[in-house]
Amino acid sequence: MADYQAVPTTTQAQDVSRQPPVTATLVCYVLFALAAIAAIAGHGMMVGAPLLTIIGVVAVIVAYLTRGDARGTWTESHLTWLIRTFWWSFLWNTLGWLLAVTLIGLPVAIVIWVATTIWVIYRVIRGYLSFHRSAPVAGM
Repeated sequence: MADYQAVPTTTQAQDVSRQPPVTATLVCYVLFALAAIAAIAGHGMMVGAPLLTIIGVVAVIVAYLTRGDARGTWTESHLTWLIRTFWWSFLWNTLGWLLAVTLIGLPVAIVIWVATTIWVIYRVIRGYLSFHRSAPVAGM
């Protein structure tokens, strides 16, 4: 009887050759970092939270579009991490703007925006350090 090698099924062949979307994930981190830098520069102009600039919105769109390709890879946790960072930043920014509408709440709004900016910078750095080690974000 002849020995034949087993031919992998289509899904097995795809799983073996499938690479995580590393470049797209890196682009998301760069865009989020640029958005945070823009927010730091813009806080004097009462911009609000860092990720609600055009750069931050583009970054979250790229993260959403790439997350499907990242399913089951170590980059999936990074994209989810960045998407959650965006939406929590959006929530706190909205709260800050609701408080800023009232003159009494303006000082609190500024504190919220500064705290949110620091938090976003922390999350981008923490996520990128895990990304640099080619490891998923811890706790995700």
